[in-house]
Amino acid sequence: MDYFQSIVTEYLRAKRCVFVNTEYLVNLDAGDKQYKGRHWYCDVLAVNFEESTLYLCEVTYSSTMQGLISRLKAWDTHWQLLAPALIRDACVPDHWSVQPWIFIPKEQHRSFDEKFALNGTMPTPRVTHLEEILPWKYPSWDRKSDAVAGGA
Repeated sequence: MDYFQSIVTEYLRAKRCVFVNTEYLVNLDAGDKQYKGRHWYCDVLAVNFEESTLYLCEVTYSSTMQGLISRLKAWDTHWQLLAPALIRDACVPDHWSVQPWIFIPKEQHRSFDEKFALNGTMPTPRVTHLEEILPWKYPSWDRKSDAVAGGA
């Protein structure tokens, strides 16, 4: 876990209706087998009970964001299997939503928009700038609103 991943985790946890699981295994196949190209480790899975949503959170401060973009494209390609697999493995009701949520530097947002395009059925990733989630910008015991940029 890198430094900013722990900052993101604390930011997510500060909202009292959100529970997090770091380095979450996303496996398209039920059971213990992990087949190449059919599983990934997500930086943080945030389970938001208020919104009935599972958030697949990825964190990067890379200037190229190549790893993030590759990951999102793989998820987009497999979204029809990925979303139900997450609901299955997280043991939440099947009417819950699954949403990607990325945390990136503000200065990289435009570059991300230029480089990333959806091809499948994955929802557009929610975007939050790393600069907006610094610990002194919200109360650690009850973050009531989200600092979100460029996304729902």
